[in-house]
Amino acid sequence: MKLIVPTLEHLDEYADALRRGWSPDNIRLAAAAREHLDAIAEDAQAFVSKADDREARGGPITLLDGSKVARLPGFVRWIWDGEFCGQVGFRWQPGTEALPPHCLGHIGYSVVPWKRRRGYATRALALMLPEARREGLAYVELTTAPDNIASQKVIAANGGVLVERFKAEPGHGDRDELRWRIDF
Repeated sequence: MKLIVPTLEHLDEYADALRRGWSPDNIRLAAAAREHLDAIAEDAQAFVSKADDREARGGPITLLDGSKVARLPGFVRWIWDGEFCGQVGFRWQPGTEALPPHCLGHIGYSVVPWKRRRGYATRALALMLPEARREGLAYVELTTAPDNIASQKVIAANGGVLVERFKAEPGHGDRDELRWRIDF
């Protein structure tokens, strides 16, 4: 398993995963999957190009409650084992580890259901951590739902430590979350 830069060559597999019910967004789920499919249909090359947005030029992000917030610099990589397996993304604010309240964590990941329980999320997170270090961060934060034991194990396997339980903003469903930190 490895991480690859999103490409047109592998875009059909990404779109197929979206059509099969997978979503790269664990909050907006099906709505996000539809948006991605629409963006691919409109301009596939632009969709792939936006996967690496280190200058945050992609415009605002729409949260679950419909509010719009500024995009942070970031990029995604596809999890690949010869086939599309999911995605891992990294976002940050240059010059600081701090994230705005509307951003729950530096790194997010999602593995397609038919490729779970193979250690891919654990490995994808491990491969993304050096990228975060290269941005000069001393640590990264990740969040999980309190009942998402699988994701908690992924973070712990990568050196994550539970920092706090908190209530996410309404834009993220006004729900309980756990904040984890991985120090470099």
